[in-house]
Amino acid sequence: MNDSSWGAPPRADYVGGLRPSDQGPASAGPAYDGHEAQQTRPMPIVPDFPDAGRDADDSDGRDSRNARDRGAARRSGPPFPDPSPQEPMDQPPEPQRRRARGPAGRAGRSQRTVRERKSAGRDLRAAIGVGVGLCAVIVTSLFTVKSIFVGVVVVAVVVGLWELTSRLAERKQIKAPLVPLALGGAAMVVAGYVRGAEGAWVAMALTALAVLVWRMTEPPEDYLRDVTAGVFAAFYVPFLATFVALMLKADDGSERVLTFLVLTVVSDTGAYAVGWRFGKHRLAPRISPGKTREGLLGAVVFAMAAGALCMEFLIDGGAWWQGLLLGLAVAASATLGDLGESMIKRDLGIKDMGTLLPGHGGIMDRLDSLLPTAPVVWLLLVIFVGSG
Repeated sequence: MNDSSWGAPPRADYVGGLRPSDQGPASAGPAYDGHEAQQTRPMPIVPDFPDAGRDADDSDGRDSRNARDRGAARRSGPPFPDPSPQEPMDQPPEPQRRRARGPAGRAGRSQRTVRERKSAGRDLRAAIGVGVGLCAVIVTSLFTVKSIFVGVVVVAVVVGLWELTSRLAERKQIKAPLVPLALGGAAMVVAGYVRGAEGAWVAMALTALAVLVWRMTEPPEDYLRDVTAGVFAAFYVPFLATFVALMLKADDGSERVLTFLVLTVVSDTGAYAVGWRFGKHRLAPRISPGKTREGLLGAVVFAMAAGALCMEFLIDGGAWWQGLLLGLAVAASATLGDLGESMIKRDLGIKDMGTLLPGHGGIMDRLDSLLPTAPVVWLLLVIFVGSG
């Protein structure tokens, strides 16, 4: 429609400026011809409805401008507006939806959000029972016969490798060979305890070579991908665990390993407790939405306090200020290790690496913060008090 067609008087089929379709099904009159209206009909005279808050007879010179504006709005909308729009059948009426969006609805959603955020999502009783059992096994073996504790570490490494390689095969079809990894991982831990760092490095190199050769027995498709994953698994699980055996090798090795375990557990506990109670600002939302900056601060404070106590009363020749630095380093490495495994699990599309430990997930879900912390504690203890 153009402005030059406006000028002819309105047709008889317009009653009060409204088309028959605007009057509902009861209106009578000739059928509406959209083509004829576009070519010859003038702009319909739209009745002036009073503005909200004004009386019907309160009109002035602005009525003509209002009529023009409403005419423009009518032209920009659909040519045949539905005079009585219906609510969708699968939604409640509009007043109910407004009530649901009101303060009560928002309060309900807010309470649900708080409950979901503060829910651990685990079987707490099972988690506590499994944790107490693991602590009993570790402490008993650690302070009775050291070789038994080395065996416990070997078992944890082999199970962790099995969980990791199984998830890689299930989720990514990556065939990291488990047999050379398990044998090489056990050899790494034992060599680290018997021969020191040199033995651990030699065992790591031989394990990587065994992975390359073992994969040659299968078709060459995806060979590079599989052996890369295998070498990564060898470094990530058994090689990092070897530093626990290196700590155990010292004269006060049991105390050093206990310090390492206590600081890591205290760091995780402080992060969880403070983050659960006060956490508001997410630390790494794209990796682990449950971790907060307040939780990280709690981990640092708890680990530094525990580090000062452990270095003062457990480690020969240690000082409290060294424990503060040690606790700070443990909080950082444990958090990074936890985030690193969260990154792996997000890439694989899983929540836990396994289901072996009720309330905890798998072995790898318990080793995530321990593995990267072991070389950090070993190195700082060597710097502070020597290799023993």
